[in-house]
Amino acid sequence: MQELDQTQELIQMLKERLNEKDETIATLQATIETLQITIANLTETLDEFKRKFFGISSEKSKKKQTDEPVCEEASEQESGIPVKEHTRTRKKKSKRDDLYALLPIEEVLCDVPQEERLCPDCGAEMEHMGYTFIREELRITPAKVVRVRYMQEKLICPICREEDDTTITQAKTPTALMPHSPASPDMVAMVMYQKSFLHLPFYRQEKDWKEKGVPLPRETAANWYNTCALEYLLPIYQAMHVELISRSVIHADEVPCQVLHEEGKAATSKSYMWVYLSGTDGEPKIVLYDYCSGRGGDHPIKFLAGFTGMLQCDGFVQLFQTYLHRTAKPPSLYRACVTGRKCRQVYRFLTV
Repeated sequence: MQELDQTQELIQMLKERLNEKDETIATLQATIETLQITIANLTETLDEFKRKFFGISSEKSKKKQTDEPVCEEASEQESGIPVKEHTRTRKKKSKRDDLYALLPIEEVLCDVPQEERLCPDCGAEMEHMGYTFIREELRITPAKVVRVRYMQEKLICPICREEDDTTITQAKTPTALMPHSPASPDMVAMVMYQKSFLHLPFYRQEKDWKEKGVPLPRETAANWYNTCALEYLLPIYQAMHVELISRSVIHADEVPCQVLHEEGKAATSKSYMWVYLSGTDGEPKIVLYDYCSGRGGDHPIKFLAGFTGMLQCDGFVQLFQTYLHRTAKPPSLYRACVTGRKCRQVYRFLTV
């Protein structure tokens, strides 16, 4: 009798478990149907967005043809699944006035000829009514080279001259950019602009200057470039270097380059141009280039002497090792972010 009771309790317990499983299965089936309807609606919405953004204006949306009606049930189910609206803002086309806002304006007045200023009906002289804008065009003035001669005025006292005591006064003249040279600031600036910004070699500049009527050999242009860069631009570079070292954040990187006819190096060997950029600290931006024969850590350590801020660069291990070798206290190292295979690192420079 006791065994029969236990058997009935076990059967009842199994029935309850089966009922629970049936309810779970029914719930999961309902969830699957809901998700299928949601996926179908989202797929249709995505196709519609693709058609609007990437399709042709005359292209029609491609809707999937199914045997079961999805729209009615979908409308009931979609009420609880709102789709976020997305509006595409088109870039406003720039007007011509905005494009050429920095250019000076020169107006050409097209007047009516004198013989046509009489009324063709009554013969009376017609009055000026105003001008109407018709069209606009761009004109360029080709470069023109002129010879500028500085003439110094001299004054002499006539009274002193009668007394055999000559008194002469001379006017002050501007100092020449380069002694005993016809180079002017604007001409040297043009040579530097063509060389550094337009990357125009000196032998091509020689041909261009010859077309303008100026026989400027490439050796002379190179001499002007180097002399003025060292005499006038180097002090500005040094002042910017001092200002950069005082900043709190500096970004650095090195770029390989080749230099022809460099003393002690083959033309196929690599040299490096180090680039140093100030951070976004609200101060005016500073970008400095430092040419070096290699990419060893000694070069940035020398350039950044006295810097006590944060240096951000790629995973350049030589810089870190060089600094560890030279200083008793190692710099603090922070992992900033990982981009691809390279890890950008930030070094805190300490006062040596």
